[in-house]
Amino acid sequence: MDSTTAEVLYFFPPFLRVYTDGRVERLAGTDVVPPSINSETGVSTKDVVIAPETGVSARLFKPISVNPERRLPLLVYFHGGGFSLCSPYCSMYHNYITSLVLAGQIIAVSVDYRLAPENPLPAAYEDSWTALQWAVSHSDGQGSEPWLNDHADFRRVFLAGDSAGGNISHNLAVQAGVDGLGGGAKLRGICLIHPYFGRKLEHDVGKVDGNISGGRPEERPGVDNRWLYVCPTTSGFNDRRMNPAADERLWRLGCDKVLVCVAEKDVLRERGWFYYETLGKSGWNGEAVIMETEGEKHVFHLFEPSSERAVNLMTRFVSFINQEFV
Repeated sequence: MDSTTAEVLYFFPPFLRVYTDGRVERLAGTDVVPPSINSETGVSTKDVVIAPETGVSARLFKPISVNPERRLPLLVYFHGGGFSLCSPYCSMYHNYITSLVLAGQIIAVSVDYRLAPENPLPAAYEDSWTALQWAVSHSDGQGSEPWLNDHADFRRVFLAGDSAGGNISHNLAVQAGVDGLGGGAKLRGICLIHPYFGRKLEHDVGKVDGNISGGRPEERPGVDNRWLYVCPTTSGFNDRRMNPAADERLWRLGCDKVLVCVAEKDVLRERGWFYYETLGKSGWNGEAVIMETEGEKHVFHLFEPSSERAVNLMTRFVSFINQEFV
């Protein structure tokens, strides 16, 4: 079929269109900021290939001025975008992680996992686990990446992400609790910013937002349409990757502390609170806190990073990594 005559099969406004000829049009997060070793930002970056067979890669971030006698916390970050958009290299995430590394004086590994729909879930989970295992394999100082060998404190490993990246962070922390992190590393905490654990109520199921082709043919109660699209093999509402309450392993979450961040006007707000409350009832013996930002929408901190509320969110994030809860 001529791509100029192809019709829109699925439309997830305002960022993603999929056409009947298989073409995927991403309307955000496709720009690329090149890495820089001696950036004026005060943070050096470099790109690494982790798994050539799948293309899994990452952008590493390190403060330019690092005391060689001091080890820095290691953050493994998973970007958002509904499992379908963005990368560590786009300006929004490159700039955010740069600011976070500078403010927190940490080492960061921002993971580039494969995107749906070309690579449906569980590809993003598998890639993210591969990247995490690669990172902690440096805990003996003999890994392939000098920045991790020389500067990362593997007794202070953190996972974090926003939206879909928050979902990934949680699922990897559960896997670490069940299977072990490996390499003698210690997962201290996870930070979930506006995490995605499903979205709308049952009356919204089956309506692909603004989908001019009429929506998905199947409906599965309690599961929002975007999850159905990126994970076509899902079992539905009881899929533990999307519904933490359905995961009998939740109490084994493999970290000591959790910070959940929600926003008052975010459509995901209730699910963030649900996650926090469900974790508290699970028997997990760690410490969880939740921070709600008033008057803000989903991932506002990425779109308005210099706003007072975004700065407050980053301050709390940095404190979570570098200190105990206060």
